[in-house]
Amino acid sequence: MGIADQFKDKAQDLADQAKQKSGQAKDEARERQQQGRDRADDEMHDMQDQRDRFDR
Repeated sequence: MGIADQFKDKAQDLADQAKQKSGQAKDEARERQQQGRDRADDEMHDMQDQRDRFDR
């Protein structure tokens, strides 16, 4: 195996790592997005509960 092959292999390894990390970052972003939605929903429910108690 020549030096050129070693560089090609290393470049391929780095490209694979970049794709993997990109996928992980997208998954983490989706997770944070869902957590934000869940938190907003919880806050809306809490506000509605407070309004309901106040109206009684």
